[in-house]
Amino acid sequence: MMFLILAIVLFLLWIGGFVMFKSAGLLIHLLVIFAVISLVLHLITGRRA
Repeated sequence: MMFLILAIVLFLLWIGGFVMFKSAGLLIHLLVIFAVISLVLHLITGRRA
């Protein structure tokens, strides 16, 4: 659950940063890379109850 929340938060930050700060391209793309990595980790590990 934590990875999914982290991926959503990072994705929203990426979208917000892309709209607000076009000059900070490297940081924005790093955020989306971290969001994708955390989403993939969430999908691979699955739900541990």
